[in-house]
Amino acid sequence: MVTLKVNGQPHNLDIEGDMPLLWALRDELGMTGTKFGCGIAQCGACTVHIDGVATRSCSLPVSAVAGKEITTIEGLASADGKLHPVQAAWVAEDVPQCGYCQSGQIMAAAALLKQKPKPTDEDINAITNICRCGTYVRIRRAIHRPARRRPNRCPFLFDAREDSIQVGRPSWDMSK
Repeated sequence: MVTLKVNGQPHNLDIEGDMPLLWALRDELGMTGTKFGCGIAQCGACTVHIDGVATRSCSLPVSAVAGKEITTIEGLASADGKLHPVQAAWVAEDVPQCGYCQSGQIMAAAALLKQKPKPTDEDINAITNICRCGTYVRIRRAIHRPARRRPNRCPFLFDAREDSIQVGRPSWDMSK
């Protein structure tokens, strides 16, 4: 028996302690927003927050997270259904193409913004989640969007001049 606290709710699961957290979330709790990508903690599709830290869940045994606060993409929005600022930015910037990696991308971005509310491009480059569709330009723009909020303005209005970046670059590195 393993007790997991997921999105603020305790769950007693009759599972082995070496089961990867990803499969406990998906198969035991039905939280399918967290995706399986590689199974070796490299691609980031399975990213969740463990005590607020972006963590790959596909190779993390549930025994390692018992008693810790686990947040999935399903728990990122507020209880009243209001989107998290990163989720709203993802929508505003039309980030997803296929969308498969996006829950992991959003979780990594939300953790970064909690740690660094005004991240630099270098900070964003440190996110190692992979987007096979190459929407990195939109991802970067969406991560910067919540940091640009100004008082007395709609939180997701922006100055197009601030968002002028080259389109079509397949990597995070915009200096090339």
